[in-house]
Amino acid sequence: MNAFFRSLGFSALGVAMLATGAHADDYPARAVRIIAPFAAGTGPDANAREIATELTKVLGQTVFVDNRPGASGIIGTEAAARATPDGYTLYIGTTSTLSVVPHLYSKLPFDAAKDFTPVSLLGILNTGLIATPKLPANDVPGLLALMKSKPDTVNVATQGPGSYSHLSGEWFGFSANAKLNFVPYNSNSPYADLLAGQVQLMFDGLPAAAGNIRAGKLKLLAITGKQRHPTFPNVPTFAEAGITDFEPIAWQGLLAPAGTPKAIVDKLSEAMRKAAQSPELAEKWRSYGGELKGNTPAEFAAFIEADRAKWGAVVRKANVKLD
Repeated sequence: MNAFFRSLGFSALGVAMLATGAHADDYPARAVRIIAPFAAGTGPDANAREIATELTKVLGQTVFVDNRPGASGIIGTEAAARATPDGYTLYIGTTSTLSVVPHLYSKLPFDAAKDFTPVSLLGILNTGLIATPKLPANDVPGLLALMKSKPDTVNVATQGPGSYSHLSGEWFGFSANAKLNFVPYNSNSPYADLLAGQVQLMFDGLPAAAGNIRAGKLKLLAITGKQRHPTFPNVPTFAEAGITDFEPIAWQGLLAPAGTPKAIVDKLSEAMRKAAQSPELAEKWRSYGGELKGNTPAEFAAFIEADRAKWGAVVRKANVKLD
């Protein structure tokens, strides 16, 4: 230990705390990168860039998005897990990358539970049961009756095995005691076929469908959440429809590589909570069935742990493995 500090009676721990505090006081001294494990131009990418803009205002340094798509988000997630834990490389985690993917693969190049330090939730997107207007049912009870009487007439579009839309559908099937016919769209969006009525249903977050729902080109039969969403006040929750244990939500949140100093993580969390107070951004999230949020590292860590456990149960029950 440095003789100067020892002469003043500081322990080694005290010296480390001083060094960390000074580092946090100066942070950030340069641009901050956020690794996003999805492609540029997608909805999640737009969300990440919006929050990066707000963080730039709060932190006083440029915060930019570095897209690392591919392999179900594994490529970007691995890059973030291996980054230097100094606060200058952060990561946008999602339901898929941190709650679902760890249950789909036996081996991953990262440990979702150990390789990241949660900073703050960014926002949540409620999941909707989206239907073609040609579907002869306007609510969940009507849909279940139709599926029972004519089981081969209702097909559910998904974005491929193990995708959020697929596993949400599996979850609904378990909760409603219904057998669903899944139609996977591995590389193409299913929305054109859903609009045309070639498939009848899809479970998804609402950003991609909100405009067509408002225009009457798609129907929204139910939505997750403890209460009705203000943007869709006439749409009942799944709980109102009697499906009380169906609660998938799509979320995004900010994380740092494990080992990032706590003082920096706390400073980033505070910045995220300030960024989440942007009225314009909050209204944008509400407009497509979501809610902009910010919380503490401890709250976000508990949120991820609970969400990962729920999806683990769904994956095991559906017996889905991708390796």
